[in-house]
Amino acid sequence: MPRDATPSRKERRRLRREGRRPGPPGPYALMPWLLMGLGAFSNLFQGETPSPWIGGAGLLAFNSLYISVVFRGFVKKKRESPVTYVLLGALAAVTFALAIGYGGSWLLFFPLLSLACGTVLRSRRLVLGLLGLAITACWIAIWRGDSASTPWTLGYGTFISGAVTAAILTLSETVMELRDTRQELARTAVERERLRFSRDLHDLLGHTLSVIVVKSEAARRLAPRDMDAALSQVADIESVGRQALTEIREAVTGYREGSLATELDRARSALTAAGIEPVVRRSGPPLAPQTEALLGWVVREAVTNVVRHSTAARCVFELGGGGERVRLTVTDDGRGRPDGPAPTPGIGGTGLKGLTERLAAAGGSLVAGPGPDGGFVVTAELPVDAGDGADGDAAEPDVRGGADNSPTLGR
Repeated sequence: MPRDATPSRKERRRLRREGRRPGPPGPYALMPWLLMGLGAFSNLFQGETPSPWIGGAGLLAFNSLYISVVFRGFVKKKRESPVTYVLLGALAAVTFALAIGYGGSWLLFFPLLSLACGTVLRSRRLVLGLLGLAITACWIAIWRGDSASTPWTLGYGTFISGAVTAAILTLSETVMELRDTRQELARTAVERERLRFSRDLHDLLGHTLSVIVVKSEAARRLAPRDMDAALSQVADIESVGRQALTEIREAVTGYREGSLATELDRARSALTAAGIEPVVRRSGPPLAPQTEALLGWVVREAVTNVVRHSTAARCVFELGGGGERVRLTVTDDGRGRPDGPAPTPGIGGTGLKGLTERLAAAGGSLVAGPGPDGGFVVTAELPVDAGDGADGDAAEPDVRGGADNSPTLGR
């Protein structure tokens, strides 16, 4: 239900069944207090009040102003309007005039004025106003000497009436704001979960389907001349499909945690099937599981883009970092402008944009764009917990061989 919407009849019935109101107490809850003026009305009706026409006009004006102020006090926009303060001032003037002129039961209008102040005033203005009313009521009661109750009782009743009214209304409004905030947080959580789920499905299905397409093409090319190699590719397709089903189930339940080593192995397999040479250079301390999971998503998305769009012959993965930051760079030698602009954040399709949001939420960054010597470069940086690394910057051995001078991992 929207914040400013009026509850439907069905909603109001449901709230009543649950014992909850759809908002703070209404202004009608303060109408019975007007019965405190029955003593003044009785005096007026019995002719015990001098100038009865003036007293009757004052009683009518007080009741009208009281009802108007109370009803406006329950609507925040009207409560903060200057018109409301003018009406409250007029109500105070009528109260003072009747109390000073007639005394006796007419002094009981001070607690009613205090109730009206409690619906309109807040914080310091409320405290000062109620103290002023209580002191004035005591002084007039002492001065008149004919109050229906003792002066101190009248003063205390005047102060406590407005204070309790303001406290109840403030508490009710706070509860409503907290309820609205809880609903807004619930909606935000649902939206964030939908976004996460859509990103997961894009990353999972985009990468998996790309691998399946590449391996299917490889099997079709190999089938006429090497049936065993073609069957090997078909077996890989089956394995990739089964793994994709498992990952989708885990993503749906929200328990999927990526492994960087696993993603690098899959990247080698996919790139090799597409005829692209994979090169992995990894150094630095062990990474936290969350960091590995995020970098695994980067590897997955980068490989998907290389296989789909790059027409590259070589793809290099470089992972390294110090005690506070870790950096993963994925570079291919495919299509790209040799003198193109430097990589900039936010370039790319849905996958790269989703990764940018993921890494930014973890305090990292993602930069993607054409490389200075052609091809395409994706650079991801993330903070790493220094306590997780205890083995120093020991580089992994070169098990691939080749012309590169830095350590690499094989296909």
